Order: sequence, then C-alpha cells, then structure tokens
Amino acid sequence: MAKTRAPRRTLESYSVKPINKTIRAGDCVLMRPSDPSKPSYVARIERIESDSRGANVKVHVRWYYRPEESIGGRRQFHGSKEVFLSDHYDVQSADTIEGKCTVHTFKSYTKLDAVGNDDFFCRFEYNSSTGAFNPDRVAVYCKCEMPYNPDDLMVQCEGCSDW
Repeated sequence: MAKTRAPRRTLESYSVKPINKTIRAGDCVLMRPSDPSKPSYVARIERIESDSRGANVKVHVRWYYRPEESIGGRRQFHGSKEVFLSDHYDVQSADTIEGKCTVHTFKSYTKLDAVGNDDFFCRFEYNSSTGAFNPDRVAVYCKCEMPYNPDDLMVQCEGCSDW
C-alpha cells in the first residue's frame, strides 16, 4: 500500500532558531549554498508550511539570481549588490535559512546612507529559461550609453554637463 502523505499546513510565520529571527511570506532571506565557497543564495519567501505536528518546516521561495548566474553573466553596469528576481520557484527546508536580508528597489538603494552586508537591489526580473530581462532596457547615461552602476562614482560629463 502506498504511503499517505501527512497533510501540510500553512504558517503565518516561523522562528529561525540559529539566527533568532522570525520570517514571514514576503520576507527576503539568505540561504545556505551546498558549496560553502559560494555566496549565500538570495530568495523571497512565498509561503511557509509544516507537517501536521509543526515539524519539518518547508519554505516556498522565489529565487533571485546574481548577474554571474544569468545567461550573459556580469556586465560592467551591474552593481556588486545587484540581483534579479527570477521566475524560478522552489521548496527548501527552513533549516537552510542563514539570515534575513533586504532587496531594495534601485531607487531606494541609491538613497541609502550606508549599504550593509544584507542589503541588495533589484531592477530587473529574469526569465531563467530564456535569459530575457524585464524591462529589457533601463535608462542610460551620457555619452557612455551605459546604465548607472551605483558602485561607481558619477562625475559630471564635460559634453552634456549631466552627472
């Protein structure tokens, strides 16, 4: 006889004991990679579930990709803290959560007084199967015709006097 699956229940929140933080749907988290030499993965919690006993907690996540994980790789205008919201969904054990983080809009990121280790920004959505970006264009600056990289100091262009 086939083994019946225990019913799952959706949780409003979950306390991650090692980091002493509570996560909820909509929060962004850092997740432990299987290879410890790689940086933590960034994901947005979509839903939290447990079995009927409240054990075996799973998180449904939507992954953020780093530029080097995308088709085309990292480009000159990508910021060091830039991530792309992907169409890649997954279910992971809540035990793989290393911490909470914040994924800002590009505009709010550029207004931060100080960027912390857990601050990231997103200005693109990424289709993981086709490599397409949405939007497929962003504003470019001055004669260089490159999108703004918030890691680079903007200087005034001698030609157009723009920053």
